[in-house]
Amino acid sequence: MPSVFEAVADPTRRGILARLRSGDALSVSDIAAELPMTRQAVTKHLDLLRDAGLIHVRWRGRERLHELDARPLREVDEWLEPYSAFWDDALGRLERHLKENP
Repeated sequence: MPSVFEAVADPTRRGILARLRSGDALSVSDIAAELPMTRQAVTKHLDLLRDAGLIHVRWRGRERLHELDARPLREVDEWLEPYSAFWDDALGRLERHLKENP
């Protein structure tokens, strides 16, 4: 089973997650229409996202619809949290510098 980190490491998969963030359930065809790759390649990305727990599949007739489940991203958020202090500090210094040196 791939990890959430492996799943979000790929820019195509991040793009698919962003597309699903709207809350719409999308078919492979819907997703593939916006990507410069074959439906088969899109399906492989969707399978990895599903195996990582980031999407759920439900059936509507013969069509597979994919929906986002963002809960596993909490692990990524928790991993990134210590770095937010670094960015808060760095951006604070930049803001002070810009105010002092217009």
